[in-house]
Amino acid sequence: MPGLIRGVARTAVIAGTATHVSNNVSRRQAGRWARQEQQAAPPPQQYAPPPAPASSGTDDKLAQLKELGELKASGVLTEEEFETQKAKILG
Repeated sequence: MPGLIRGVARTAVIAGTATHVSNNVSRRQAGRWARQEQQAAPPPQQYAPPPAPASSGTDDKLAQLKELGELKASGVLTEEEFETQKAKILG
């Protein structure tokens, strides 16, 4: 019986050691692969936002006047309110 227990204990120690070594090797290999992928991958491109189109004050005024005209046509603004706002826009 002591020989049987000794054999089982030896097998358990060998199996535990093999599992530990195998886990370490797997972890190390996964780390190497991750570093290789990181080095091989090109850096992410960073794009600058497109420059805002240069708009003159005239373009802004026209847009505001069109919006006022639409508000007047839909009945939101009265003729008097429209004329007041138009005068403010045109300066």
